[in-house]
Amino acid sequence: MGQAIATRLADLGHSVVMGARDAANETAAAWAEANGGRAGTFADAASHGEIVINATAGVHALSALAAADGGQDNLAGKVVADVTNPLDFSGGFPPVLSVANTNSLAEQIQAAFPEARVVKTLNTVTAAVMVNPDLVPGEHVLFLSGEDPAAKKTVAGLLGEFGWPAGRLIDLGGIRSARTAEMYVPLWVSLYQALGTANFNIAIVKAEAEEDEE
Repeated sequence: MGQAIATRLADLGHSVVMGARDAANETAAAWAEANGGRAGTFADAASHGEIVINATAGVHALSALAAADGGQDNLAGKVVADVTNPLDFSGGFPPVLSVANTNSLAEQIQAAFPEARVVKTLNTVTAAVMVNPDLVPGEHVLFLSGEDPAAKKTVAGLLGEFGWPAGRLIDLGGIRSARTAEMYVPLWVSLYQALGTANFNIAIVKAEAEEDEE
């Protein structure tokens, strides 16, 4: 996810720093050399970006973001787009969610970094579709959750640059609604197994008017 998003951002002309726990991370360095970006620590990326994208493994996201914050409030006031899922592969495949029902990873991130402006999005599609929605035909949709309307507007603008028009973005409400988007992921995994491809998404079909049941 991180490389797909970073590459698309760089292609769009954004200044991108790819963060890793180790500033000498070979994967990040190779990406930076190939795409005209920079590589550094999580803290380097967080301090650089106007928008911070959390594309780390979900079960390690809080520790990664703590490193990004660096004890210097690097995330304070920043829009943090959380695109990951709390997938636990310790029991093999398919994974289970490490948090669900009464909480979500996005809520945990918002609670841990209250000054950050967390927006949950993109977590319901595979990386290639995140940055190229035309891989899937039709009017398929993405979801957004978060407490800050301006932050959601900023993220929606970025998604628009990726090719997601505003009419295909559904605002689910506050950060608590991220639970529902994250709990969709086990179904996504089953669909992946059934369809034999990750390049799919869902569309929402809404009736124009409710019929009178009487």
